[in-house]
Amino acid sequence: MSSASSSVFLSVVIPVYNEEPNLPTLFARLYPVLDGLGKSYEVIFTNDGSADRSYELLRAQHAARPDVTRVIDFNANYGQHMAVMAAFERVRGKVIVTLDADLQNPPEEIPKLLEKIDAGHDYVGGYRLNRQDTVFRTWASRLINVVRRRTTNIEMTDQGCMLRAYRRAVVDAVVRSGAINTFIPALAYSFAGNPAEVGVRHAERHAGVSNYSFYKLVRLNFDLITGFSLAPLQLFTLFALLCAAGSFLLVLVLAYRRLFLGAEAEGIFTLFGIVFFLLSVAMVGIGLIGEYVGRTYQVVRTRRQYHVREMLETKPRDL
Repeated sequence: MSSASSSVFLSVVIPVYNEEPNLPTLFARLYPVLDGLGKSYEVIFTNDGSADRSYELLRAQHAARPDVTRVIDFNANYGQHMAVMAAFERVRGKVIVTLDADLQNPPEEIPKLLEKIDAGHDYVGGYRLNRQDTVFRTWASRLINVVRRRTTNIEMTDQGCMLRAYRRAVVDAVVRSGAINTFIPALAYSFAGNPAEVGVRHAERHAGVSNYSFYKLVRLNFDLITGFSLAPLQLFTLFALLCAAGSFLLVLVLAYRRLFLGAEAEGIFTLFGIVFFLLSVAMVGIGLIGEYVGRTYQVVRTRRQYHVREMLETKPRDL
């Protein structure tokens, strides 16, 4: 972790995975915005094992702007979380902004977040105005937001917005936590003392397709809920108790019918139905418990979660 006494004011962290069509436009729009701030800055790109020419473009950009551009190159694809964490471990700025490379959150919105930081906030989350996603994705996001609000103490209007700003102390706390799969914005929120939010513009993806499949989105939100709340376990326990009570009542009803109304030929099928239902409940519970145990295992093991193949940067003493 670099020294907090760095003279760099702003670090912009951008994970990159197969963003070759978007990078030239991103460079053309991002750097003029940052140059116009009148403050020292750096941009840290993490190439997350891209299979296209993304890394070649990042190398060329570093060569063009070596004073402010740093590039972390992973040997494989480790996911957005690890790409951001690798950059967080190396930032030099007093304020850190995260941004996607697909230009759906315009870099021209960065000054909005910095205004909130200057006002004294240590965490500023963006929320997308007039979202340009599909109807399914928009409503699915709203549903997940409702579930998260009811099961955790994390308050954020739009958990899917990557455009966020953090003071250095919050980022350092995130790095020290050693979190493996925890949703970074939510983890940072838990360390913030004076969080805030600001609306930011949202545009259609500039080029290419989203790297987040439906499965990855579900996985991300499941990590968010299980990482910050025991509510899933508690709800399952309550559900299991209700099932047990219902099953007991059904046994009483079947016993009464057998004793006073006579045996039923179809009774065996009712029993099988009850057994199969209870087995499915047990399997869900085992999977849920396994999820929490797996998260614990990932935290306690010491294996490195990513490997940096190459780092392109100009050392601070050479600036």
